[in-house]
Amino acid sequence: MHARATIARRAATVTAAITLAAVPATAATATAAETTPAGNASTASTAGAAVSGVDYATWKQDVAAVVAQARPWIESRSADAGTEKQAIVLDIDNTALETYFHPIWKQPTPAVADVRDLARYADSRGVAVFFVTARPGFVGSLTEWNLKQTGYPIDGLYLTDLIDLFEVSAYKTEKRAEIEAKGYKIIANIGNSAGDFAGGHAERAFKLPDYDGRLF
Repeated sequence: MHARATIARRAATVTAAITLAAVPATAATATAAETTPAGNASTASTAGAAVSGVDYATWKQDVAAVVAQARPWIESRSADAGTEKQAIVLDIDNTALETYFHPIWKQPTPAVADVRDLARYADSRGVAVFFVTARPGFVGSLTEWNLKQTGYPIDGLYLTDLIDLFEVSAYKTEKRAEIEAKGYKIIANIGNSAGDFAGGHAERAFKLPDYDGRLF
């Protein structure tokens, strides 16, 4: 029941934020434990988890530390790609976009700058950029608008049906498998929740801080 309540709370928050977006659309230090193989992502600890509340500056520092580990991995893997089709997968809320820290009536929601720069870097090296999010499908066009407005390359965007909200981790696993079925090797999967990594289907997982679920 706790998991379903958390999912429902997240869905309600995101839906409210994107619904209000329709108006403007139209008129501490991260550690090695933050970065884990995809199969062990659920064991990753969160840097800064002892912080009381969620401090923006600390969060930015923690995110930067994780991105600093992801970039050389992407650089190394993409350097010898040959004919291999490579991709990275990003979560959206508090991974690609700073959803938690900005009023919902101010749109577009700003990008997480370090993650956006990493996505652009991957794109420049021929690595496709996919987004797999728990946001509901009816806000797809506005979500895509927000990502483009804030400078993200987009090769694919996957959103949920209502039933998926009860099994978000399974949904995200399924979508990564779909990306692989299109012939891509997912070299990096970046998110801020253990559910973003469950089930594998990525060579490496890079977990951003969520501070014991405070940033969902």
